[in-house]
Amino acid sequence: MAGIVDLDIRFPSATADIRAMHKTSGVAVADLARITHCESFPVLAEGEQAWELALDAARSVLRRTGVETSRIRQVVYAGSGEWDRPFWSPAAKVADGLGISGAHCFEVTNFCNAGMTALRLLSAAGALEDDTYALVLVGDRLSRMVDYSDPDSKALFNFGDAAAAVLLAGGDGRFRILRSAMRTDGGWADYYAGERTDGRVLIRRGAHRKGLADAYVRHFTSLVDETLEALGRERHEIDHFLINHGDRDMHHRLLDTLGIPVERSVFNYDRLAHMGGADTLIALADLERADRLRRGDLIMLATSAMGFSWGITTLEYLG
Repeated sequence: MAGIVDLDIRFPSATADIRAMHKTSGVAVADLARITHCESFPVLAEGEQAWELALDAARSVLRRTGVETSRIRQVVYAGSGEWDRPFWSPAAKVADGLGISGAHCFEVTNFCNAGMTALRLLSAAGALEDDTYALVLVGDRLSRMVDYSDPDSKALFNFGDAAAAVLLAGGDGRFRILRSAMRTDGGWADYYAGERTDGRVLIRRGAHRKGLADAYVRHFTSLVDETLEALGRERHEIDHFLINHGDRDMHHRLLDTLGIPVERSVFNYDRLAHMGGADTLIALADLERADRLRRGDLIMLATSAMGFSWGITTLEYLG
């Protein structure tokens, strides 16, 4: 297995504001507030690049840990596949910017579950040797794919942008990766898809279907119980349960279903919307910064993504 040595987050310089969304879409401000849960949140500015934010976060991690670039064997960039440039490798670009010359650089596409998918791949037996490292970079440009002039897309108006860098070690780090469990329900594959319009890729939802909320609860609950059984643990032993910030009501519903008190989770809806695959990493960093973690804490990161995929990544905090 592998462990997380350090991580860092970067936010872009611009903000999306629900009053501007209202003017463009015609959707009432009150209705938008029920989707975003905050009046404004970080998004990429015109010309701002997601890979540059990831590079800056990675530089901070390497500077703080003192890990030499020659010991990094893999650099993985995770997200939706709609990078800052088409037919291009952001992983290679960031590695070059860091002076990493001996690593294998590649991308993982699984939307907002991609970062955890990368951790899953790199924590598998044999993926990392002892005393070697890997960088997982989470970066997307989701806000640039939202059409604010389309009121039918309002469910996506909470899409913000953030980048994260996670340094993994072969062996234990501050967070030991205990287990990763994931699954996809392909019956929802066409519910959202991109559409090329005026040189942009815009996300469109298909005809409304009932049942997605139930699928979230069903798959997450099943993956949690599968994980706990494999680890020989029980639900009440989950110290922290962190979830993508796509839907606050779903967040509460899932906690209620699992019997996890709200104080064992992190709610950033008052200041951040859905920051893509960085959501759970932001929450994890918040827990540590607030001194809410204790050695041996069992932490679950619940991530979901278009497609639709769900994942539970379980960590143990070693401090």
